[in-house]
Amino acid sequence: MSNPVVRNNLVVRPHVENFIEWSKDKPEVVVMTADLTNSCEVGKWRDTYPDRYFSMGMAEQNMMGFASGMAREGFVPYIHTFAVFIYRRPYDQLAMSIAYPNLNVKFMAFLPGVVTPGGVTHQAIEDIAIMRATPNMTILDTADATEVESVLDVAHNINGPVYVRMLRGEMPRLFDTPMEFNKARVLAQGKEVLVITSGVMTEEAIRATNALETKGVSIKHLHISTLEPFTDPTVLEALKEVQHGVITLENHSIIGGLGSAVSELMTDNNIGKPLVRLGLNDTYAHGASYQYLIEEYNLNAISLVRAVESLLDIKTNLTQADLIEARTDDVTGDSKAEAL
Repeated sequence: MSNPVVRNNLVVRPHVENFIEWSKDKPEVVVMTADLTNSCEVGKWRDTYPDRYFSMGMAEQNMMGFASGMAREGFVPYIHTFAVFIYRRPYDQLAMSIAYPNLNVKFMAFLPGVVTPGGVTHQAIEDIAIMRATPNMTILDTADATEVESVLDVAHNINGPVYVRMLRGEMPRLFDTPMEFNKARVLAQGKEVLVITSGVMTEEAIRATNALETKGVSIKHLHISTLEPFTDPTVLEALKEVQHGVITLENHSIIGGLGSAVSELMTDNNIGKPLVRLGLNDTYAHGASYQYLIEEYNLNAISLVRAVESLLDIKTNLTQADLIEARTDDVTGDSKAEAL
């Protein structure tokens, strides 16, 4: 693992150097992009391993077929592009050429949910729903620099297609231990309300649960990095034990994603407790900053606090000012230029 640059307590582009070092002894790993090389942080990888890099242009359907052929020859393609260009444009080729024959292709899907200001054309808000419905597909979701670095080992050890919701740019380091396949992280050990989060929403939830704890509210918080399969017994045990109900928070539509997976698990196991799903409420988002969008669509820490208050029928009197100051991304220089 490389030693990434840290600026203002945020890790700067951990994938860039880490992926180069990780690939060094893996000649089977090849990279394909669809005209988004630097935007998906593999420009330096291309320069380091030029014989293993393939620029496919803006032709995602062809890229899927090419990856399928390479996988059949024993290579492990790591497709790097924006999430929407993996599952929207070339879905038929993805399903029939890669998922159906269960080929060893890894999809590094950047700009999940509302982390981009690019609006509906660039915001992957239904990707988990579509990929969960695709047989043979594994789905992983990264939340911080540690998971961005360690997701490579998890994905590589799975024999078959893997869809990774990938982060880029500057991000926090929330965790000290690497991602583990199909294993939830237990971030708080309360009993009244179970909060289940994934991806970038976990950072927001940590702010909320820390503040709620100061008000005497007992929260159990699980962070999910494997969304398919969704069979970790830790989750089922927590669902059975929680006293008053469950809240899910996700950077995705409430239809088909984490909240739906939890709902299905509760139904299949006859768990009759209240479930509140926080996410995009059957709507497209619009183009704006990440911080604006998570406030606009009730995906931030204070929205989770209000959901807990409603579930428990209490008032904590917590305000936005009581929460840890929200991280704001740098929107100057290179960061602004690569927003799309």
